[in-house]
Amino acid sequence: MRVLVKVIIIVALIALSLVVGYWWGNTQSVKLVAESPEVTTPKGKILYYRNPMGLPDTSPVPKKDPMGMDYIPVYEGEESPSDSKAVKISTEKIQKLGVRTEAVAPRQLIRTVRAVATIAPDERKLYTLVTKFEGWIHRLYVNTTGQAVKKGQALMDVYSPELITAQQEYLIAEKGMRLVAESDPDIKAAMQRLAESALQKLRNWNISEIELQRLQREGKVREHVTLRSLTNGVVLEKPSVEGKRFEPGEVLYQIADLSRVWVLADVFEQDLGMIHPGQMATIRVDAYPDKVFSGEVAFIYPKVTPETRTAIVRIELPNADELLKPAMYAHVEFASFHSKEKVLTVPDSAVLDTGTRKLVLVDLGEGRFEPRTVKLGMHADGYAEVLGGLEAGEVVVVKANFLIDAESNLKAALSDFSHGNHAVASRKKSHAKPGELFESHQPETHRGEGSIESIDFVHATITVTHGPIASLNWPAMLMDFRVADPVLLRSLKPGQKVAFEITEGTAGEYVIVSISPLHNGAASGRHEGH
Repeated sequence: MRVLVKVIIIVALIALSLVVGYWWGNTQSVKLVAESPEVTTPKGKILYYRNPMGLPDTSPVPKKDPMGMDYIPVYEGEESPSDSKAVKISTEKIQKLGVRTEAVAPRQLIRTVRAVATIAPDERKLYTLVTKFEGWIHRLYVNTTGQAVKKGQALMDVYSPELITAQQEYLIAEKGMRLVAESDPDIKAAMQRLAESALQKLRNWNISEIELQRLQREGKVREHVTLRSLTNGVVLEKPSVEGKRFEPGEVLYQIADLSRVWVLADVFEQDLGMIHPGQMATIRVDAYPDKVFSGEVAFIYPKVTPETRTAIVRIELPNADELLKPAMYAHVEFASFHSKEKVLTVPDSAVLDTGTRKLVLVDLGEGRFEPRTVKLGMHADGYAEVLGGLEAGEVVVVKANFLIDAESNLKAALSDFSHGNHAVASRKKSHAKPGELFESHQPETHRGEGSIESIDFVHATITVTHGPIASLNWPAMLMDFRVADPVLLRSLKPGQKVAFEITEGTAGEYVIVSISPLHNGAASGRHEGH
């Protein structure tokens, strides 16, 4: 019995050893395959795996991205994007072209909006001298335009029968008050009201308190009454001359207080979004080139001038020294911050705009330059915000990039070369123009369906919520796509169900080459990209 038990135990141990050995050997085999990127398949040797969305990320082993999509294998003979698209230029040629580079770096974008402006008086500090009675100008004390006046200063003496009558009414009432001083209180109160009414009539005619006090003090009618200024300021208009007859409501002086002025800037409508009340502005005038004035945006007028497509922005500016004169020309700069945080930027001079996409030349070192498709945002003072395509620290060409383009026929570097079709590529290259793109073979397309979320007509991009795309092993997701031909977007609008075809671009991004609305589950027609 004991012998039988020992035999069973030995057999069980042998079987367990075989199972463990098989498992260990299989694990080591898988591990060796995983550790080595050079895996041989029927299609060839796999060198590495690249990101399915075209991001600059590779892996030596199979893996999935955060959305669960498998990385795409790259076989032997398929060069990496940086090698297949890189332009090689000799050091001597680089020196002759005067190539200059700059690193892509985060910075705070400050966009400067510039506008022309004119100086104007503060409308709330304008004063016009008009009369409410008929008369004649007897004498002018302020007789030149531009003359400074103070509040209470005599402007002119006038003769008016109505003023003489009003003075007489007051004096009669005043005399009556003295005569009834010992009479009934009601009679005294009535005479008091009559005297006050006569004085109030003169006040309503803008006769100064100085003149009223003189009348009360002297107790006699003056034939010529002095009109005085009611504010400090400068005479802007003076239609008055001695001997002139004036009617009620006629303007005799226009006076402006210039201790604070308005700067009226004409801002183009596309820049209005960068301006807001409370924003500081810098003002320069040709009369004082060494002086810089600072003011605050007080108001944005609600009307755009159709002829110039500009709106008036009002800036209020202290003018204690009265250096700024009405109707002076000025130059205004508004500094507008894109964001309080720094954003990744690239110099404007580094961008090559082909019309449908924007490219930069990335310096890979050793005379190699890679064309890279980039997505840009706001432009400000020589820099553009980078929304995609570049990372901080990468170096781009900012000078002589067009010369590099012409020197190396950049279009050949931007194309996806098909293996074994070099003769066709050579023929196309011989007719290339700088900055043009061509394809040496028909790229593979992938079809999908989805719903349009938004459309950016300026940058020719579209946001689509699409279903699974089996040919790319993509799950359903929300994605931004660039459209190869902006004409494709003309008949589309957000909310539409669409069918579309995409192909892989030169920078690994997928581009829509055709798109059409879906009606009853089928495309109504196809729009082909050109």
